[in-house]
Amino acid sequence: MSDIKWPLMKDNLTLSDRVKMASFCLFSNRFTNGPKVRKFESEWNNWLGSKYSLYVSSGSTANYLLLSSVKELYGLKDGDKVLVPSNTWVTNVGPVIQLGFTPIFCDINLNNFSFCEENLEYIAEKHPDIKLIFITHLIGYPANRDKYAEMFPKALLLDDVCESHGCKNPDGSKVGSNSLGSTFSFYFGHHISTIEGGMISTDNFDLYDLMRMKRSHGLARESERFEGYMFQYPEISKQFMFVTDGYNFRNNELGAVLGISQLKRLDKYIEIRNQNYLKFINLIKNYSDYFIVPEYNDNVSNFCLPLLCKDKKYADILRKMFDENNIEHRPIIGGNLLRQPFLSEYSIETQNQYLYVDFVHYNGIYLGNNHFIGNKEIQLLDSILKKL
Repeated sequence: MSDIKWPLMKDNLTLSDRVKMASFCLFSNRFTNGPKVRKFESEWNNWLGSKYSLYVSSGSTANYLLLSSVKELYGLKDGDKVLVPSNTWVTNVGPVIQLGFTPIFCDINLNNFSFCEENLEYIAEKHPDIKLIFITHLIGYPANRDKYAEMFPKALLLDDVCESHGCKNPDGSKVGSNSLGSTFSFYFGHHISTIEGGMISTDNFDLYDLMRMKRSHGLARESERFEGYMFQYPEISKQFMFVTDGYNFRNNELGAVLGISQLKRLDKYIEIRNQNYLKFINLIKNYSDYFIVPEYNDNVSNFCLPLLCKDKKYADILRKMFDENNIEHRPIIGGNLLRQPFLSEYSIETQNQYLYVDFVHYNGIYLGNNHFIGNKEIQLLDSILKKL
């Protein structure tokens, strides 16, 4: 057994982060959504390259708020079809069902874990009426969204970038910077953390303004068009005027203080993650008889180190060896989500009997990656793979 402990994630709050939060707590008289939240949103826009952003309570509520607002703004109806991958986080799919849409599940590919394009061709022919595509840019890999837009020219495209901050489009722009709507998570262990929290970014002002209201119960006073609503509804109290349905998905000032502090280090964190990932790829190439080697390019912003074993027996052996050597591991996100009890009544729209997502479900393992990982962890992994 190794004396090295390799967790999935580590607390990345620095002493400087903690001092800033403590100082804020001592001297601030406002802790709910306020000027620090707006500053964090503005600085996030500058980093990402987007026009408008909203800081919310989590990446999951970001997904729900975005889908709910797109449904209202674009007049989508209950039963409208939304294309989703079969391997993603469960709160990418949950809001689709909760908001009354019909999810159309697609198989994935083994290069970047996004949609299988062969399966997409089948779905495009069978379901030409798909209204929306909710793309997941999984574990740091940018998906081929331009291809999806070409195959479904009438569909709206939304981007979940919750665990892939800073991954890039082919033109070098950050994924989510020019999206109708993109979501990000700042959960503990992600590229940066506000402990809990998320962000929605968009270049569409109407969508942004609607989301501002929905984030805070549907209150008109959250809108930048508040004066117009007061003129339109003079008989309603301006303090409590609700012009849409809504939620309480706000985040707080303390989280924003932490986000502002961490954002300054995000590019450095991404650089370290990608350096670790490149070392991992070079190591796995030495064991290509056992593993499918994932892709590496400059557009990746790595979240974790994925092992795709060519045979399930290797995966079973490795899980046991990782446990024996204090290495935390997980399936590659949810594996095949349709094997989860929550989604067992659904099926993947495909003519193929063999599913790549099942291969990932049974043969996939991921290990943690962050800016604390270094050569000693890669060397430990090498020693374990040699025993395999």
